[in-house]
Amino acid sequence: MKKILIVQGGGRPNGNTDQLVKAFAEGAVEAGHEVEIISLIKNEIKGCLGCNACRYGKPCVQKDGFNEIVPKIKEADLIVFASPLYFWTVSSRIKAFIERFYCIAEEDKHPPLGRYERYPEKDCALLMTAADNFFWTFEQAVSYYKFTLINYIGFRDKGMLLAGGCGDTNGKPRIDKTEHLTAAYQFGKRIYEE
Repeated sequence: MKKILIVQGGGRPNGNTDQLVKAFAEGAVEAGHEVEIISLIKNEIKGCLGCNACRYGKPCVQKDGFNEIVPKIKEADLIVFASPLYFWTVSSRIKAFIERFYCIAEEDKHPPLGRYERYPEKDCALLMTAADNFFWTFEQAVSYYKFTLINYIGFRDKGMLLAGGCGDTNGKPRIDKTEHLTAAYQFGKRIYEE
């Protein structure tokens, strides 16, 4: 059994992203994993100030929801980042959340790949929804995910589900008219299958 923390960075209640998260969580729970979903709509997380007050092992000086989430991040085996596509990338809420990982970094005397510090070893995955479904729709979001979470922070990628074609931005969620919810359920169920 793994501890899975899903961080939902936007979207409407029961919207496309919310439904995708719930389908993934259902599959993961059925596979025997412990799942917790944190909404960044309900837990305000401000972006990093770059003040360096948190270096190393000190909490962030900002008084918002992040410091309460830090123990959950440290306990999780897998962190799933879930976001609707906003202006061709992840939501600003997800980006702010990732920026604040700075305060959980530890000093590393011999950092690899140009890093300055060491982050906790975690698995990660990406769930995204979008109205569009062009070949390039998720290109910037995937690039950010790979460069930031995998290449820089050093998390191990467990995969992505990029759910395009979920309806227009002015209409009701249409993810239930696609195969994405079934795919999310299966992704959650099989994420740790050998």
